[in-house]
Amino acid sequence: MEQVVAIIPARYGSTRFPGKPLALIQGLPMIQHVYRRVAQASRVHRVIVATDDQRIVEAVDSFGGESMLTKPDHPTGTDRLAEVAEKIDVDLIVNVQGDEPLIDPRMIDQAIEPMQQNPDYQMGTLASRITEINDFYNPNVVKVVLDQSGLALYFSRSPIPWPRDLSQEQLAEALPQINLLRHIGLYVYRRELLLSYPSWPKTPLETVENLEQLRALEKGVKLHVAVTQYSCHGVDTPEDLDRVSHMMT
Repeated sequence: MEQVVAIIPARYGSTRFPGKPLALIQGLPMIQHVYRRVAQASRVHRVIVATDDQRIVEAVDSFGGESMLTKPDHPTGTDRLAEVAEKIDVDLIVNVQGDEPLIDPRMIDQAIEPMQQNPDYQMGTLASRITEINDFYNPNVVKVVLDQSGLALYFSRSPIPWPRDLSQEQLAEALPQINLLRHIGLYVYRRELLLSYPSWPKTPLETVENLEQLRALEKGVKLHVAVTQYSCHGVDTPEDLDRVSHMMT
């Protein structure tokens, strides 16, 4: 079986929530909750926190985790991942966001499994069914459409696919029977692809939608999307932190 390393990018500086990885949830830093859950994924062999801040390194060391200090000026989390990937010998790399303290380890396995079974897949990610009509119209909820083999056709902030013959009320009623999907920002990369990815210039659709994954599609990358029944509850603000903390009790 191909070896898998999960990398958790964790920046200390955050516009909306400075120091977020070290924010406490039930007495433990959020990065520790994420690390423990990722380590429980059966297909992950190693977990590394990639960070630009010594305080996060020390926090990870304190609970026995592994971290790597990276350059502070990476424009994206993918660039930070690639820096770590250069230093390790591994087949597949999973990018798990550091603000997902409730991530289910089974989600990670679901994204990895197709990549291990099909060498033609160059990237993998996750999606879940949209169950609330407001999410379908919300530009902050990224939608994805797939081909019949599970490869991504397109990602958009707009409602896709567009149900031309249904009113909003009819769509709300029909939603349980329609396979509308929201993207979940967890990625699996083949190492060689990840190393070259940051050198690719921004593409037109990526620029228009402000979605980095469209760069891969515009370059012809085979990006598999596993549909999961599990959900995520990310932390973007202190209010989100309170909500997640209550969910853990």
